[in-house]
Order: sequence, then C-alpha cells, then structure tokens
Amino acid sequence: MEGLTDPIMRDVLTSVGSFDWCVSEFIRVTDSVLPDHVYQTYCPELWNDGKTPSGTPLHVQFLGNNPEMLAANAVRAVELGAPAIDMNFGCPAKTVNRHRGGSVLLDEPEVVHELVKAVRDAVPEHIPVSAKMRLGYMDRHFTLENAHAIEDAGAAWVTVHARTKADGYTPPAFWDQLQPIRKALKINVIANGEIWNNADAKQCILESGCEDLMIGRGAVTTPDITQSIRQNSDTPLLNWNELLTLQIRFLNGSYKKEMNMVGRYKQWLGMMSKHYPEAKALWDEVKRLKKIDEVIEKLKV
Repeated sequence: MEGLTDPIMRDVLTSVGSFDWCVSEFIRVTDSVLPDHVYQTYCPELWNDGKTPSGTPLHVQFLGNNPEMLAANAVRAVELGAPAIDMNFGCPAKTVNRHRGGSVLLDEPEVVHELVKAVRDAVPEHIPVSAKMRLGYMDRHFTLENAHAIEDAGAAWVTVHARTKADGYTPPAFWDQLQPIRKALKINVIANGEIWNNADAKQCILESGCEDLMIGRGAVTTPDITQSIRQNSDTPLLNWNELLTLQIRFLNGSYKKEMNMVGRYKQWLGMMSKHYPEAKALWDEVKRLKKIDEVIEKLKV
C-alpha cells in the first residue's frame, strides 16, 4: 500500500502481528534497472536476510508494463536477497493507471500474462512469483481471464482484492466473486478486501471459499488483527498502553523530514480512531503539533 506500509510501519506491525510474510510498497519500474539505493529505501529488509527486524519475510512488489525491465529488476531484487517477487495489478490510483500500470492492465489479460511470465522466467526457480489483482478495471468482464493468465504464466499464487477499480475502496467487498476464481485455478487464491476484524475474516473465508487472507488497511487500523484472527477473538488483544508503545516505536523510526513523519503518524492515528476511542481523544491533543518530541511526550504512559 503506497505511502502507508513503508519499512517503519512494516517493522511495527510485524513486531506484534503473526504474519506469514509481508509485501513491500510497490516499486515502479519503467525503462531501467533501479540503483541499489532505491531498494535500500523501499526494502531495507533485503540487507537483513530479506526479513523485517522481527523475522517476517518481505516479498518485493513491482508495478509496471515493461516486461524486460520488470524481469531485470526482479533479478536484481533476488540478488539482493528478496525471498519472493509479487506483481501489482490492483492499484486503482488514477496517476498509476494513466501511465498504464496497476489495475488498468486488467483490461489486457494477454499483457498480464506476458509480464508475469517475463518475471517468472527470469528469476531462479525456487523463488516464488505471485500477483495481486482486482476483479477487474471498470467491470468484471476479464476476471477469470486475468486469473488464468497469472496462473498460466507460472505464478505460485494470486491475491484477489474483491472489488474492481471502479468500486475503489467503497464497501462492500464482493467476497463471493472469488469462489469462481478459486474453483477455476489450481494455484492458491488469497482473499483480500474489507477485512477489518475476526468476524470479517470468518465471513470472507465462508463466502470466498479461500483458506488464506491478505490483510491491508485492517492491519494498520488494528495492529493485532492477525493475532485476533488466529485466536478467533472478536476483541483486540493489545491494550491501549501497548499500542502507545508501538506508536512511539514508529515515531522513533528513521525519516528524512520531520514534518512528513509527523504527518504519517497522524494519518495512522486517524485510522486507528475507527476502532479505538483513545485514538480519537489523542488525535485532538496532537493534531496541531509539528515536532516528533512533542508528540512523543503526549504518548508517554
């Protein structure tokens, strides 16, 4: 999730969540092999055996439409230590789609196949290649064609966000529309979209027929959501004081501009306020603050 799950957030979330793996923000690929410092910025975990500080493997995600350059960058990411490569065909952002990236390619299943196959053929056989897609771009006309294109290209699994680009992020997610995909494919289908708590997870599994879930915004909003799902708990497991410790850990992460870091924190706090009344009260206290030290003072228990 661009601008949301950067290395600092991945560190925080994987320190408390029981994730099988996490995925980087998408890395845009155009017409060149990116220099190593770009990977250092997006995926510092590659210099830590491809894992977050808590030991969760990081899969490197690419977005683009140039098969040769996607393949070459995937090779470089693997050389740097990426344990898996993921392809983004789900991003609904207008700027991305306007440059023929993300979900707009779902109107071209043959291109989706070409891009995934180029990466699959380029990286070593033991490195999994996967893809994330939506049900479609403006409609669901090519849903199964895209799923088959990804499978036929050699992907190990496909993650499906249960909405089209036209649906955006507006509820509901159409989990039942994943049933035909799951039944049509031999590879694993991972369900994604509108999973905010344990009840949502159970309902998604029931309607989609999928055994595995990808949690996105729900993990940022409720950092212990994966633990709640695994323990079948309908209430958060972390108390507010424990969440305050996580927030301080986030604010102590590396940053280039203090103002941007404070803004990122406020964005996160705003998301948590959907589930934690304490977050809403804290937001009122920090919303005008601009210095990290001032914000941390408000968080100290």
